[in-house]
Amino acid sequence: MAKTVLTGIQPSGQLHVGNYFGAILPLLNLQGEGREVRAMVADQHALTTVREPDVLRQSLAEIPAILLAAGLADDVVLFRQSDVPEHAELAWYLSCLTTVPYLQRAHAYKDAEAKGKECSAGTFYYPVLMAADILAQDADLVPVGKDNQQHIEFARDFAQKFNNAYGETLKMPEGLISDEVGTVPGTDGRKMSKSYGNVIPLLASRDELSKRVMSIVTDSADGVPQNVYAIHALLRPKDELDALYAEKAGKYRDLKEALLEDLDARFAPLRERYAALVADPAAIEARLARGAAAAREATGAVLAKVRVAVGLR
Repeated sequence: MAKTVLTGIQPSGQLHVGNYFGAILPLLNLQGEGREVRAMVADQHALTTVREPDVLRQSLAEIPAILLAAGLADDVVLFRQSDVPEHAELAWYLSCLTTVPYLQRAHAYKDAEAKGKECSAGTFYYPVLMAADILAQDADLVPVGKDNQQHIEFARDFAQKFNNAYGETLKMPEGLISDEVGTVPGTDGRKMSKSYGNVIPLLASRDELSKRVMSIVTDSADGVPQNVYAIHALLRPKDELDALYAEKAGKYRDLKEALLEDLDARFAPLRERYAALVADPAAIEARLARGAAAAREATGAVLAKVRVAVGLR
């Protein structure tokens, strides 16, 4: 029986190069390997950080089109989290089996606490909904980066708690952890992140791309600008790249221009396909509706068992 793979992308603003190599490309690489792949636009999760409705709406319009422009296959189930209410329903049942001290272990909560920030109830509850996303979809495999392994641990813990309380009902998911792509640096050398304002937007025009690349901080070692090299390494084979950087040692502008050319060559076709797709929003909406129907078919089967297990049916 085919394994079900679930991945999610949060619509919290414009997608960037780090999102592409960290989330989109791994998703595309899972296609065509005898797995049932489901891609969720995690719009309800985005509400923990996004307070501007127009920003959320814009991001929700962009992400499905970007995924399709990047090469998402026709058989991938693409859907919005908010179109599948069974996720939130299962999250409630799971929350009734967990404790406040357990949720205080979550990285997002601990980070907010360490920074002296007031944590919203949504941020505190976030791990429960994330576990419900996975368990409601009956997912076998969930691709995550090393820094997000806790999400899988939480989902497995919740499944185990539920099964211990009510009998074997929920599937125990496994993490699909890739070592191939590490942290993608931003223009300032820190992790590429919208919150740092150091991103290279995925849909950036050639001119904007040039400005972003030329602004990359040149943290040098042996004539090699490390931040430039780290981004460039995502685009070219290591042997080829090392030869280029040896030839252009110390010539930072030349190396940035080479990175600019490679980024533009990689993403210009994606930008063109994206422009064609967004010209027909009804087609994208139809694809999302089909995905929501397929996702709800899966969650309906899971929730039917859960309701019986807890005594609601």
